[in-house]
Amino acid sequence: MHIGFLRFTALSILAVTPLAFGAGKAVSGCSQMTLGQSGSLDGFLPFPTTDAWRQTVTSAPVAANSAAIIGLIGSSKLHPDFGAADGDSTYGIPYSVVSGARGAAINYTAFGDQSDPGPMPIPASSPVEGGPNSDGDRHVLVVDRDNCFLYELYNAHVQGDGSWNADSGVAWDLINNEDRPYSWTSADAAGLPIFPGLARYDEVTAGAINHALRFTLQRTAGATVAPATHFSKTSTNPAAAPMGTRLRLRADFDISRYPAQARVVLAALKTYGMILADNGSNMFLSGTSDNRWDNDDLHSLGKVPASAFEVVDTSSSVSAKALVAGVAPVISALTASATQVAAGASVQLQWATSGGSSFLVTPEVGAIRGNSTTVHPMQTTTYTVYATNHFGRTARQITVTVK
Repeated sequence: MHIGFLRFTALSILAVTPLAFGAGKAVSGCSQMTLGQSGSLDGFLPFPTTDAWRQTVTSAPVAANSAAIIGLIGSSKLHPDFGAADGDSTYGIPYSVVSGARGAAINYTAFGDQSDPGPMPIPASSPVEGGPNSDGDRHVLVVDRDNCFLYELYNAHVQGDGSWNADSGVAWDLINNEDRPYSWTSADAAGLPIFPGLARYDEVTAGAINHALRFTLQRTAGATVAPATHFSKTSTNPAAAPMGTRLRLRADFDISRYPAQARVVLAALKTYGMILADNGSNMFLSGTSDNRWDNDDLHSLGKVPASAFEVVDTSSSVSAKALVAGVAPVISALTASATQVAAGASVQLQWATSGGSSFLVTPEVGAIRGNSTTVHPMQTTTYTVYATNHFGRTARQITVTVK
């Protein structure tokens, strides 16, 4: 992952209204998820129906530069970059569903200024992409079913005290439209969440993937299209695809001859397409690491050529518009119910903001909805409230003294 200078073309600007409850309350829709690694979401779909990952593109027009982009990809074929383990090798990106996990401190080692401060409920035992000794991207993905937040780390390494070192990290609100500020990265080069773009075993075995999928290309442009917010340029070729480019499997491509798991994946690629989210091997399609996959079934996807796809113009389907001037959120007030307390006493923090779409409180709390939270300082603590929107992040602090 590399930082680039951002040029936007048709970026999505979506209004987000914070909900009136904070972290710590069970959220309908997430609470039925199955705990553990590769836990079933039991039909829950991340993000609202207006989110780009959930937009159908069957009727979206073909982009004017589709032939050029597909031509540059060349003879590459679709490759499922996921499946069941083979000996000591694991394939795909693992995730886990947690409940009541302790908030872990996150120490950022590269892109901290574009990351979400912790704590994050990421257990020390959370699976790492590629395994504990991997020298790859080392993504860690955790879904908090109690509060309906998704936590994603890039190049993550657990420490002896249960904290994590990571190059970057994001807390995503799973029941709200939430994009990164323009020009910010995430745990992915395109500034997008990873988890909602993965093919998961629980949805494939249920018979349908109802969202777009994540994929990679070797040559990408120094530009973005909606819903991406960031790029990591690898090519100056004018036909190189910008981050956020969406490919759709052509309607006339016959998927009836493919086995069951592959057929579900291909049906999703016709309906929702796949979104370019990172640099990597050409046409590598992302999914979860899960030993229940049938690798022989999935390998049949390797017969699908890049020429079976077309680039779609998604400007109308994701409510995209040209980038306009905007301002970062304003935190006009931050108060505490008491500023001098005994150790462990309950203190309510409350703030007033305008323009914020997501909120974080550090230390002790992390990602939150609404405009208040309760903390329990054990020592004199300065609390920071962060408000974020498409145009940046604002912070305001208050100190609670422990007598």
